[in-house]
Amino acid sequence: MIGIEGQPVLTAAEMRAAEDAVIATGVSVETLMERAGTAIAEAVRRLAGANEVLILCGPGNNGGDGYVAARVLAELGITVRVAALSEPKTNAAKSARAGWLGPVETLAEAKPAPILVDALFGTGLMRPLDLRTGPTPNTPPAEAGAHLGNAIDKVTGSPNWTPASAGGVSIGECFHSLANAAQLSIAVDLPSGLATDSGKALSTPPVFDLTLALGAVKPAHLLQPAARYCGQIRLLDIGVPTLSQAEVLKAPNLPTPGPDSHKYTRGMVAIVAGTMSGASDLAAFAAMRAGAGYVTLLGVSQGPPHALVRTPFSDHALANDRIGALVIGPGLGRDDTAKARLEAALNAGHPMIIDGDALRLLDPDRIKDLNVPVILTPHAGEFDALFGKSDADKITRARDAATHTNAIIVFKGADTVIAAPDGRVRIAQGASDWLSTAGTGDVLAGAIGAMLAAKLDLLDAACAGVWLHGDAARRLGAAFIADDLAEALRSARAAP
Repeated sequence: MIGIEGQPVLTAAEMRAAEDAVIATGVSVETLMERAGTAIAEAVRRLAGANEVLILCGPGNNGGDGYVAARVLAELGITVRVAALSEPKTNAAKSARAGWLGPVETLAEAKPAPILVDALFGTGLMRPLDLRTGPTPNTPPAEAGAHLGNAIDKVTGSPNWTPASAGGVSIGECFHSLANAAQLSIAVDLPSGLATDSGKALSTPPVFDLTLALGAVKPAHLLQPAARYCGQIRLLDIGVPTLSQAEVLKAPNLPTPGPDSHKYTRGMVAIVAGTMSGASDLAAFAAMRAGAGYVTLLGVSQGPPHALVRTPFSDHALANDRIGALVIGPGLGRDDTAKARLEAALNAGHPMIIDGDALRLLDPDRIKDLNVPVILTPHAGEFDALFGKSDADKITRARDAATHTNAIIVFKGADTVIAAPDGRVRIAQGASDWLSTAGTGDVLAGAIGAMLAAKLDLLDAACAGVWLHGDAARRLGAAFIADDLAEALRSARAAP
């Protein structure tokens, strides 16, 4: 099992193409399934100990992986049972089913086990699992199982089919019941019920303890709401080379001061203040704690820290050629003064981080004509205001926005996506839920400012700021405020 930091992220189509490229060299689908099932079995064996394992197998190749895993676990002396929705539908899955010599229960008949493995659908699911399948709750288990099997064609079949409105046995109900009774629940590739590329929950799966990603990380492992159901995510190597412009965000390689360093070589950050000075103070404090050598606040502010240089806002102050990053937006306001300050900042010629109120005043077409590096840091509401609402997935939206503006986009949230104009994307693993408090976005803007002033590559600067921000939150635990988060950047920055 491999950690996913820095690993490529592939859509369902990209993963199929990668597998097809391997198959084109003469490797059979059955061989790939054997590799996947064996890797699953080894991972489950390490975690299961002497406990009984129940594997739920679907009709496709995900189910085929489950049958192989069951066979290998049994060969290793692990007590394992299999419950299936129906007979396999693909040739490879049929072959895997033939290799499993034990009994196969129906989902409705299956009794819980301490270890549950979900190999029902994985990637590529197009329909919800919460389907009523016909019989009443009093239907005998064998008949209920038959109805569950018949429902699989409806899950993956015609787009004109709609679930029955009442009565019957639900696949989702059986699924939840078995998972909730398990001491450890493991999903193969994805918890069944999630859309691979968009991260949408087609139906609500159980929350799994562990998800074993086969061959590559998928968007649903990282995008919400899907990611919340995956638990810990580990990658299994199945011998399929994978390349992608999208990757999981990893810990940055940050510069540290040397004997010849001074405050300006470490980077000067200027923060434009506005009507809410507390927000700009937070951004300034964050930039200092993230490692900037010199931070100046342009506008009205008071109080500690005394190391913060406070200067009245003016065109002269903006013209300082030592400014390595200019942050505007936190607490800026949306009045005429704010608009004038934004216009002056856009004309100053410094690398910029544009956040908060400035995003509400910004014409995105203006950004692509600037000849300076720009990082935009919108949350969902600000993103919609800038670029319009869309049903597209978050990765696609961030990429399109980066291309449109010729800027780095940090599309913030519990599933932050960072996109560059050349198509590169970095996706952060799940952020602390406690970041949902006022001022944490201001802290992020300041942290990114420090990274940009340190002369990191534009995408690297955005990624480093997001990583430090997330790591600081993890260090704090519960119920922190933005002031705590800014202070915790010091520990995150100092971590090896």
